[in-house]
Amino acid sequence: MNDLNRRPRIVSALSVADDAEEAAHALAADLRSKLGSNVDLAFVFLTPEHLDRTAAAAAILREQLGVRHILGCVSQGVIGGDRELERGPAISVWAARLPGAEIETFHTTLMPDVGIDAAEIPDLEGAEVTFLLADPFGFPTDGLLKLLNDAYPGVPIVGGLATGAGRPETQALILDDDVKHEGAIGVVLRNVAVAVAVSQGCAPVGREAVITSAESNVIQELAGERALDRLQDEFGALSEREQKLAAQGILAGLVIDENKPAYERGDFLMRGVLGVDQDSGSIAVGESVRVGQTIRFHVRDAMTASEDLEAVISRVAQDGRAVSGAVLFTCNGRGRNMFGVPDHDAGAISGALAADALAGMFCGGEIGPVGSRNFLHGFTATTAVFLEPAPAS
Repeated sequence: MNDLNRRPRIVSALSVADDAEEAAHALAADLRSKLGSNVDLAFVFLTPEHLDRTAAAAAILREQLGVRHILGCVSQGVIGGDRELERGPAISVWAARLPGAEIETFHTTLMPDVGIDAAEIPDLEGAEVTFLLADPFGFPTDGLLKLLNDAYPGVPIVGGLATGAGRPETQALILDDDVKHEGAIGVVLRNVAVAVAVSQGCAPVGREAVITSAESNVIQELAGERALDRLQDEFGALSEREQKLAAQGILAGLVIDENKPAYERGDFLMRGVLGVDQDSGSIAVGESVRVGQTIRFHVRDAMTASEDLEAVISRVAQDGRAVSGAVLFTCNGRGRNMFGVPDHDAGAISGALAADALAGMFCGGEIGPVGSRNFLHGFTATTAVFLEPAPAS
């Protein structure tokens, strides 16, 4: 197969029509005019206004585009091209031809204490990327990620919590020719070039320190001194602007992969500081920690989030290969809430990658890798970027 025939072809389209089926017909016609039919993989994201007609809209798209595999859900808001629709009605569709790709979909309702059920979760060994969409109201996403991290280290998992209409039993998870209302759905991809960019939008403050005493998620000592004393010293050394940001919440940046000479953006997993104990001098964070792990405190703000997103996307753009399309999962706490302007993440990613074929959703929690392990994040933008294959040698 020559290089031209190996290239993925990806398009996207967005509709704000009130009627879900009318929107689906129009989207199918638009995408078919750009790509034709016989689509290998499609992502479909709908706002809650279309919840009751999700199955009908998905069936129209599947039939008229000849889709082999489709993955999607109802979410609080959707993304299409350089636009972010934080309120509906809206439907965003991403469609791809992926020559030579191996595509396998799955649905699971498993609980983490029973292990990975081979009948529900396929073998991820050697996968380029796995997409995962989960119901936040009854499915233990953290537990599943921990199981998959242990079983398949190094395989990136990208996606998010699909909030549906914002309350239990108001979810629709689209998987091929069915719509599920619980659990998690996913698609495993092989033989396709995908780069993953995770932007946690945090700026480091203070100095790195090694945890010298800890239990579970409680840090008792940092670099041999009481953790709370260290935190207070760091806070006192901040600039006035940093102190104002820290007053809104301090995050613990935990290094996941210690095998680096220096740590940069993307090397830290961000977790909130949940509380402190004045008597013992310990601090509790939103993740289990271990003695010997490196930590650095961080703060989050709009300017930092913009810089961080630009940095992680530029690293992908510098790969040198053309971008065919991208799928974005961004936090429902970002958007106008964080940046004060519309379309921030979508516009930045579309512009940096020079890619029109972008679709995605606003999540109640975003899934993406830090180091070699996958985590459930907050206030994060996780992007899967589809690249043209490397030239054949």
